[in-house]
Amino acid sequence: MAEPLLPLSFYRRDANSVARELIGCFLDHEGVGGYIVETEAYRRDDPACHAYNGRTVRNEVMFGPPGRAYVYFTYGMHHLFNVVCEGEGEPAAVLVRALEPVTGIDVMRRRRAPVSDLHQLANGPAKLVEALGIGPELNGVPVYRGRLKIRGRTADCQKTRIVATPRIGIRVGTRRRWRYCAAESRFLSRKVGSKGASR
Repeated sequence: MAEPLLPLSFYRRDANSVARELIGCFLDHEGVGGYIVETEAYRRDDPACHAYNGRTVRNEVMFGPPGRAYVYFTYGMHHLFNVVCEGEGEPAAVLVRALEPVTGIDVMRRRRAPVSDLHQLANGPAKLVEALGIGPELNGVPVYRGRLKIRGRTADCQKTRIVATPRIGIRVGTRRRWRYCAAESRFLSRKVGSKGASR
């Protein structure tokens, strides 16, 4: 990809700003990746945030420094990928929920077999992690350099219409419209305004 890597300074900001501006950016793990089309923001004062009740072994990475991957295991089944943001000691993160596959699609299909439909490869946070081969060994690694990285938006992506909606699967803080989506994307985990979800 021709676009430069997002600098560390990009992540030293409010989680909602980061979540919105990650839409259209390119997530790459060792040559497999695509455009981010859906994110969710989580902050310390949010009951749905892992850091709401304080620091633990599990959420240690969330406390900084920013610009690092926060990869955690959930539901006893899946790993999910987040990016740490805001200031060190102020835990916040952005969950990357869905991706439009661009590079390494054959690899994604192999990892997600028997799924082969392009729109189903990474249209959910657990699907995305499986398709890109993101595992717990990447917890804490920087995303502004190295094998797991995020590049800025292309000129076309900068024109993408971004909408904010309530987060998915959250029972607390439900009024917060902290889910950000590329409004016209066919790769979302849930269509804007739809009740049906895809994991």
